Amino acid sequence: MIRTYKFKLVPTTEQREKIEWGLGMCRWLYNAMLEQRRFAYKRRGLSLSYHKQATELPSLKKEIPAFKQVHSQVLQQVAKRLDLAFQHFFRRIKRGEKPGFPRFQGKNRFDSLSYPQAKASMFQGKFIRVPKIGDVRVKMHRHMNGSPKTLVIKRKNGRYYVMVTCEVAPSPIPFSRKQVGIDLGVKHFAITSDREFFPAMRFLEKGLRDIKRWQRTVSRRKKGSHRRRKAVAWLAKAHERVANQRKDLAHKISRSLVDRYDLIAFEKLNVKGMVKNRPLAKKIADAAWRQLIDFTTYKAEWAGKEVKLVDPYNTSQACSECGQIVKKDLSIRVHSCSCGYTEDRDINAARNILHRAMGYAPQPTMGQLELSLF
Repeated sequence: MIRTYKFKLVPTTEQREKIEWGLGMCRWLYNAMLEQRRFAYKRRGLSLSYHKQATELPSLKKEIPAFKQVHSQVLQQVAKRLDLAFQHFFRRIKRGEKPGFPRFQGKNRFDSLSYPQAKASMFQGKFIRVPKIGDVRVKMHRHMNGSPKTLVIKRKNGRYYVMVTCEVAPSPIPFSRKQVGIDLGVKHFAITSDREFFPAMRFLEKGLRDIKRWQRTVSRRKKGSHRRRKAVAWLAKAHERVANQRKDLAHKISRSLVDRYDLIAFEKLNVKGMVKNRPLAKKIADAAWRQLIDFTTYKAEWAGKEVKLVDPYNTSQACSECGQIVKKDLSIRVHSCSCGYTEDRDINAARNILHRAMGYAPQPTMGQLELSLF
């Protein structure tokens, strides 16, 4: 199986300049290859392939010696990246979606260098040996398992990271034979059928003060000025902090669920439709439910466990004990059924989610059958 590790790089000033130089050259090459494809198709009716453009790279190095400062495989990956963009473009046309023709990359929009043949020998203690750049300091905050396959250096908000893709053997977690249903909400982030509540942290709401302050600063600064670029960078970091907090919470909850349960059931939510509810749109977007589902899914696959998505229709209205529909609006937080079952609204919904994942349908009690007959 494949696992990707992300570590922070601490390059020296010289290494930072080399990384920026490589990113700039790769961006120029990407735009040149895109223009070559456009010209060949418009003027000659030819569709250039990855192989055709990649074979021209050695002659390009002879004409422009500056490209010799960038690793050859990094340049090949630029051609592959462009080819992949065109493949996605034609796929969207075939499916009748909005095509989105590959665009030219503006300044600071090309942010990664890809090395397709990484080796374990590249990692030497607290340093990583990057071709054409040197031994770069790396913060290895966790142990890396498996054998490295690919390596990507990425720039984000003025910082540099390395993503290492490794092939590792799966490590299944012992089975507990326990199942759980998860109801995702706004008041509480996640509620389990075992009556466990994970609070809604609302990171965007807490970080909104800094975000608004930097947005006002950006709007006051003159476009194109150095001071505006600095303000934009600080605004991006404020947004990144909120995103990292959400991601950290989703990782912790998903790990807790996968460690304890063999079957984890979620609702298959239409988040795009739900954010049209204007009073709740910001809170729904801030919750990032899909992120929790995705993290739980890949962790469960890794551990040999299962995640199921069920139809959310009437999970909040149906009684998890007898199955009958008990209508209630969002202001009513307690589910109370005529069968005598009373429970928190979200716990009742979580139980219904688990029942649907297991294929179980609650049956009416004898008292209800008698009432329906007479």
